[in-house]
Amino acid sequence: MFFKHKNAKIHRLYREKLGLKELIAIGVGGMIGGGIFSVLGIAVGLAGNGAPISFLIDMLIALAAGYHYVKLCLTFRDDGASYTYLKRAFPDKPFISSIEGWIVILGYIGTLALYSFTFGAYGADLLGYPDSHSVRIILSVLVLLFFYYVNFRGVRSSGVTEDIIVYLKIAILSVFAVIGLARVDTSRFVPLMNKGILPVFLGAAVIFVAYEGFQLITNAVAETENPDRDIPRGIYGSILITGLIYFLLAVIAVGTLTYHQIIKAREYALAMVAQPVLGVFGRVLIGIAALMATSSAINSTMFGASRMMAEMGEQKIMPHFLAKRNKKLVPVAALTILFVFALGFSMMGSLGVIAEFSSLTFLMVSIGVSLANIKLKEKTKANIGVAIAGLVLMVITSTTIVGYLLRTNPGEIFTIVSLYAVVSSVAVLYSRGAFKIKQQ
Repeated sequence: MFFKHKNAKIHRLYREKLGLKELIAIGVGGMIGGGIFSVLGIAVGLAGNGAPISFLIDMLIALAAGYHYVKLCLTFRDDGASYTYLKRAFPDKPFISSIEGWIVILGYIGTLALYSFTFGAYGADLLGYPDSHSVRIILSVLVLLFFYYVNFRGVRSSGVTEDIIVYLKIAILSVFAVIGLARVDTSRFVPLMNKGILPVFLGAAVIFVAYEGFQLITNAVAETENPDRDIPRGIYGSILITGLIYFLLAVIAVGTLTYHQIIKAREYALAMVAQPVLGVFGRVLIGIAALMATSSAINSTMFGASRMMAEMGEQKIMPHFLAKRNKKLVPVAALTILFVFALGFSMMGSLGVIAEFSSLTFLMVSIGVSLANIKLKEKTKANIGVAIAGLVLMVITSTTIVGYLLRTNPGEIFTIVSLYAVVSSVAVLYSRGAFKIKQQ
C-alpha cells in the first residue's frame, strides 16, 4: 500500500517547493482517508476499554515503519514506490521486488474494499437503515461504480476540492474530539484492561491499516524545498498528529457509550459516538465526513493503483496488457481488474475480515521496506539497532494477527496465506520471464 501515485494530484497543487505544512497535510490526509471511520468499532470489540491504548501502540509501530521510509526516501530521491526499494536492495534477485509489487496491489484492493464498505455502512446509517446489509452493499457497489466511471472517463477531481476535503475532515474530527472530551465519563475506563493485556495488542495489530498513508510523503521528496529537514518531520509529525486524533476519538467512544452500544454500531461506530456528544446533528456531521473521506480515498486509490499496475505491466512485472491505455491515457484493463476484485471483496467480506487482511498486507509491505533499509544500511546510514527493533516490532504485530486468526478463524488465515502464496508464485514466474510473450 505504499503507493507511488496516490496523492500525485495533491503534489501538483503546489507550483512552489513543498514545505513542512504541505507535507504534514499529505501524510495526515492520507491516513485519515477512512481508517478511523472503519476500525473504531473493531478496536473496541477486541480491546474493550483499552482501545485507546491500541491506537497508541499502532502509532509507535507506524513511527518504526516511518523510520525506514525516511532513510530510503532521503537516499533514493527519485521514487517512492516500495518495490523499487527492494529492487535496489536486491538487484540480483528481481523476484523479491516483483513479489513486493504484487503484494502492494493486493493492499490496494483491500483498502478499496475497506473504503467502499465503510462508505456503505455510514451511508446506510444516514439514510435510516443502519442495520440493513442490503442497503450497505448497494451503496458500496454504487460508490465503486461511480469512481470507476470517473476514472474510466479520465476525469480528475479538482486539486483544490481534494485539499478542502482533507482539511475539512481533519477540522471536523478535531473539533468533535475537543467537545467530546468534556463529556467523557472516566468511570467507564475502570478497569482499563477489562479484556486483558493481550487483546489490547491484538486490537492494535488488526486495526493497523488506519495508519496506512504516511508513506505518501516520500513521493514528494523531489518537490520538497528542504527534504533533509522536512521529510523526517513531515512523516513523524503526521503520524503523531493522526495518532493523537485517533487516541482522543477512542477515548470519547469508550467514555461516552457502553461496550454493547459500540459493538452494535460497529460498522458506523464513530457516527454513533457523535450522537450523545452533539445530538443527531453530530451523528449526521460525522456521517457526512465519513462519506467525504472514503469517497476521496476511493478515487485517489483507483487512480494511483491503476497507474502503478500499468507501470508494472510496462516493466513486465505484471501482464503486459495492463500497460495499455486509451486515448485519455487511462489504463482501462488495470482499472477494471481493480474494480472487479475490490467489488467482490467488499460485497463478500465482513468489515473485520477486510481490516485484518488490509492490516496484514500493510505490515507485509512495511517489513519488505524494512529489510531493504537494513540491506542498504551503508548507503542509508540507518542506525542498525533502531532498524532491527522496528522490523522486530512489525514481525511481532504480523504474527499476532496470524495467531489470532489461527485460533478464531483458521479458514480465513488459510485463504489469506494461500492468496499470498499464489500471488507470490505468479510474481516470481513473471520476474523470471516464464510468461514471456511476444510484445509489439
